[in-house]
Amino acid sequence: MIVVSNTSPIFYLSTIGQLDLLRQLYDEIVIPNTVFQEITNVGNTDVSATVVPTLNWIKIQSTTDLTLVNTLSHELDPGEAEAIALAVELDADRLLIDERLGRNAAIRLGLRVTGVLGILIAAKRKNLIQEVKPLLDTLIKQVGFWIDEQLYTEVLQAVDEL
Repeated sequence: MIVVSNTSPIFYLSTIGQLDLLRQLYDEIVIPNTVFQEITNVGNTDVSATVVPTLNWIKIQSTTDLTLVNTLSHELDPGEAEAIALAVELDADRLLIDERLGRNAAIRLGLRVTGVLGILIAAKRKNLIQEVKPLLDTLIKQVGFWIDEQLYTEVLQAVDEL
């Protein structure tokens, strides 16, 4: 299974101490150079900045379709554009991305997308975590993850926590 990730799922999961869920769910994650640079940017004090470079199951790969990257860059940030382009190039089974514009662009290009909420749901269903709610609440309160009330309820209903 080929899984490409944008910055946000790695950032969010590492911040709440759950980055290893990606390895448990997908074995290996591929990220483009720009995403790696965003994560490890000099001065970045996030947990992901120090942890990601040490993980052998996160692979860095260059994007070669610069035309697609440039086209996507008109509406998306560089990391999102490269992650989507790389997922297209690799014919990835899944793209991990949270931002709405990026998700919409990826779906238009025929990619299957999953965000941090989908990752948490999958982890609960595979008994990798006991509960989604405490992790979701931590994302909201400590990390600033935004989710509307209806989606919050739907996620908890999906994992039988309501």
